[in-house]
Amino acid sequence: MNSQKRQRVVCGMSGGVDSSATAALLLERGYDVIGITLKLWPQDCVNRAEDKCCGPQAVTDARSVCDKLGVPYYLIDEAAEFQKHVIQYFADEYKAGRTPNPCVMCNQNLKFGRLIDRADQLGADFIATGHFARIEKNADGSRHLLKRGRDLRKDQSYFLFSLRQDQLARAMFPLGEKTKSDTREVARHCNLKTADKEESMEICFVPDNNYGGFLQQANLVQKHRGEIVDIFGTVLGHHDGIEFYTIGQRKGLGITTPKPVYVVELDAENNRVVVGDESALDRDEFIASNCNWHPFDKLTGPIEVTAKIRYNHPGTAATITPLENNFVRVKLHTPQRAITPGQAAVFYQDDLVVGGGWISR
Repeated sequence: MNSQKRQRVVCGMSGGVDSSATAALLLERGYDVIGITLKLWPQDCVNRAEDKCCGPQAVTDARSVCDKLGVPYYLIDEAAEFQKHVIQYFADEYKAGRTPNPCVMCNQNLKFGRLIDRADQLGADFIATGHFARIEKNADGSRHLLKRGRDLRKDQSYFLFSLRQDQLARAMFPLGEKTKSDTREVARHCNLKTADKEESMEICFVPDNNYGGFLQQANLVQKHRGEIVDIFGTVLGHHDGIEFYTIGQRKGLGITTPKPVYVVELDAENNRVVVGDESALDRDEFIASNCNWHPFDKLTGPIEVTAKIRYNHPGTAATITPLENNFVRVKLHTPQRAITPGQAAVFYQDDLVVGGGWISR
């Protein structure tokens, strides 16, 4: 009998192909694997999203995969935490005139917060997820570094920038070196039912991408009339709430103008939607708050980075300079369109995630 105890890993199971392949790879590598799905959805979300990652079909698929692999499976109710840290945050950000990024908050507080707590209860050394990202140690082994996944088309490091060192130390991303097609092949090789399952690109609790509709249905936002103005303050029309708009929006403004206009600012204090022509969307500087760093604890001087101002943004050269209270000034070498308060700005040097913060007004 082998006297060496196998390391135990809790694998977060979403019912999709990525988490299924992750569990299979961990088993293949000799880990003692436990599958866990965090039940995050409120009941009304289930009614509208049965086939999404926050619906009961996901649980059925995750349980089936664990059964096929012969590993224990648990469904754990974290709906109250999800409501507090993700859905309420989502609503509060829109009310404040910002556009939220709930996936970052879910990773920070649920997948690498509550899931680690559950891992501790089960005596697990690590948690693993199906994210396409990599973790390495720096040269002297003192810090954990977050890097892009090898498959740059699927890289998800942007959504993980806010993870702390203690969270990265417990995390494993077995798909980090693999492509999406590799992942499906792993699942097919293990005869897992999720091998050809279509992936969802939407926010899990807003399956139809109708954010305004969700906020109203969940009674998180009520309509409240305000003015739509141009950049000079001239009233052009009225809106039912700034929560139903986002920076860069052109369609659905409900006003008639001689030439196309875009939302350039959401003024929560005065309940105003500010519109302007396309050129008004371009900015070459912004402030980022609540920054988190990976190679070091604190940014002490200006550095050159590639800044991503939203997930599907290709990134642009920038200089970031530290300010007080963990803020940074981001000076873009080339102006960018629709820099949106509330979104994450993530800073890279080649494959390394240097860190990131939240775009401020």
